[in-house]
Amino acid sequence: MPLFSHTHRSSSSLPTSYESYSSKLLKPLKPSSAPPTSRFPLPILVFSLLCFLFGLSATIFAVYSLRRPIPVPSFRCGRSEDTFRAFYSTSSSRKLGDRGALVERPKLLGFVGIQTVFGSVDRRAALRSTWFPSDPDGLLRLEQATGLAFRFVIGRSKNSKKMVEHHEEVEKYKDFMFIDLEEEYLKLPYKSLAFFKAASELFDADYYVKADDAIYLRPDRLATLLAKERTHSLTYIGCMKKGPVITDPKMKWYEKSGHLIGSEYFLHAYGPIFVLSAEVVASLATARNNSLQFEDV
Repeated sequence: MPLFSHTHRSSSSLPTSYESYSSKLLKPLKPSSAPPTSRFPLPILVFSLLCFLFGLSATIFAVYSLRRPIPVPSFRCGRSEDTFRAFYSTSSSRKLGDRGALVERPKLLGFVGIQTVFGSVDRRAALRSTWFPSDPDGLLRLEQATGLAFRFVIGRSKNSKKMVEHHEEVEKYKDFMFIDLEEEYLKLPYKSLAFFKAASELFDADYYVKADDAIYLRPDRLATLLAKERTHSLTYIGCMKKGPVITDPKMKWYEKSGHLIGSEYFLHAYGPIFVLSAEVVASLATARNNSLQFEDV
């Protein structure tokens, strides 16, 4: 008879609490149906991205604005433009109006338009090295001393290269008046009329002077001449001429309206410089733009 009896308990005889605990340990965990909480919610990310893009675009615009050349201060009337207008003294009545705006038509004794073209860079340089001021301050001082405003008068071009090259000269000197006309040799008759119309719209002058860019002018003597009293308001100062009408279509100065004129032109303005009073220019400004072949007829 054995002294000790060993009792073997099967696993089925384990305590219920132990089985329950073991089953909990071995039971696989079910994946949670709820998504994990994001550290940064989507709306905040979208808002942050928009703010970043807005700030970046503002920075780019600011850099572009600082690097972009400052446009030439100008006064426009239709497509006519005075690039010098903003350089009048701020204390002058010519600069400020009732509301602090630019006066549309500065009052002058005379306005002098030097007719020029895109290819006449050397001629303009020669004038600026002699009697025509080469900087805005000098141009303003001359106007204040004589009562005369001076501008180079030029049309526009469809050639973008010419316009870009000319813009550099405008930026440097700011002494141009642009008129609403395509700059072509065959359109010289229309340029004269367009000049007087634009000049009368931009400036309130007693006299308007048309001059070529190949002349040497004494502004002081011109001012003395214009300041003289005259009994007639319809004034022309300059040379006059008349000559034969060219009726041959093969010739350079062929006059297509020759049948209306006859064999000879009537007496008309002529020369590298002449002056018209404000009353004459006002009548020209309302006239029809159908000039004859010669620019001053």
